[in-house]
Amino acid sequence: MNTKQITLLHSNDMHGDFLADHVDDKLTGGVSMLSGYLTKCRNEDPNVIYAIAGDMFRGSVIDSEFQGLSTIQIVNLLAPDVVTLGNHETDYGVAHLLFLEKMATFPIINANLYIKQNDTRLFRPCYVMEIDGMKILFIGILTEDVISQTKGEKLIGSFIGIQEAAQEVGKICNAYNAMDIDLTVLLTHIGFEEDKKLAALLDPDWGVDIIIGGHSHTFLDEPAVVNGIPIVQAGTGTDQIGRFDLVINTDDNCVASYKWQAVPINEENCPEDERIEELIGSIKEKTDLKYAKVVANFDYDLEHHDRWAQTELGGVFADAMKESLGVDVFLMGSGSVRKYHMGPIVTFQDFTECYPYDGKSYGLKLTGAQLKKALLHIYRDDAWLGDHTEFYQLSKGMHVIYHRPLRQLLKCELNGENIEDDKIYTVGIQEYHYNNLPEFLNLSYEEVKANGEPRVLTTSDVQTLLEYFANNKHLGFGLDGRLEVVQ
Repeated sequence: MNTKQITLLHSNDMHGDFLADHVDDKLTGGVSMLSGYLTKCRNEDPNVIYAIAGDMFRGSVIDSEFQGLSTIQIVNLLAPDVVTLGNHETDYGVAHLLFLEKMATFPIINANLYIKQNDTRLFRPCYVMEIDGMKILFIGILTEDVISQTKGEKLIGSFIGIQEAAQEVGKICNAYNAMDIDLTVLLTHIGFEEDKKLAALLDPDWGVDIIIGGHSHTFLDEPAVVNGIPIVQAGTGTDQIGRFDLVINTDDNCVASYKWQAVPINEENCPEDERIEELIGSIKEKTDLKYAKVVANFDYDLEHHDRWAQTELGGVFADAMKESLGVDVFLMGSGSVRKYHMGPIVTFQDFTECYPYDGKSYGLKLTGAQLKKALLHIYRDDAWLGDHTEFYQLSKGMHVIYHRPLRQLLKCELNGENIEDDKIYTVGIQEYHYNNLPEFLNLSYEEVKANGEPRVLTTSDVQTLLEYFANNKHLGFGLDGRLEVVQ
């Protein structure tokens, strides 16, 4: 048996996490030390591959201020061998993403975004890399959330189901197997649980060896193995990098053995890269003056510890929108709040990193029955798995008790009174969620419009929130029982 060795390094969900932090008196994370580790590995072994499984963008002012241009500059210096798209790569629009692709010095792959009119793919679906006489096939699969993010892109389509994704993987593998592929890697951005479902559907004869995923920000001690395929992620940000040390059987085109680990990116393991330090320093100088101003004062550091729970920080955002827009209820998308905590002093940088999305908010007229129907959909069983469902922060005045085993609302009140099925309530919702009412809230546009035409209440959530914070100091309410879940 003839064998060769490969080191396969991987990141996912970096989200603009470019700067190192001090954790337990140790400098941790940041792209400078990440680049230092990559350079160290490349110098030690010529057979090193680095792949990124989506979501390079969003999460820092360095990214958002320049709409991804700075991110591409930085990632170019990391020199990945291949990158697949995540859902946040479409945040600045598909046209802008295609512009950013032209700036990238690395291949970007995705098998399932296409132009509807003629089914033309927007990106190459896969990439074959040759290293030390071996051929490595990478296939890019994107999360189903992209179909939500691109609802405004009338000409863009996507397949979104796991079954369809598996079929597409089969087509690509069948087309390339004749090329003597030694290793096949799926670079996905569909979440850890979906990766396991996808692996179970793959025909072993297609030859998929590894799934490197993203989207669910999953930290692992060891790979999950489904259908003989190891599945891994590297958490989120730049605090760690995934590492496969592979022995490839080049006679039978398969993995003879492997070892996987999550390597911490810190000053003990990783030298700094002066090129990246200089680039980030020059970008940061341009953003510091603008983003250092104080925009809010909270009573204390408010937490958003769990995207699938009612939180203090999420509640403050929901309250700000409710009071500013004058609705009875505001449903604030939990995923809009991107930081785990914020305060007590909030700078514009803190705010922007916490709430990076700007857009419209809509006012809907819903019957009490429709509002309850939406809540039951939000709290369905999938919500508690922490993957692929939209969750919402309730504004003040709401009191909901949900019985999870019975799948029932035991209580649904507004300002101490039962929400009545036939009564009309005004409900505020962000544009992204309005564009996805059927999927996210189980409400059709027809049934909502029957109560009155939805209307735009603000064209800028960010301006609305900042104005509220400027005029309301010392915010913080404690967890006041807006949502209780009976287990």
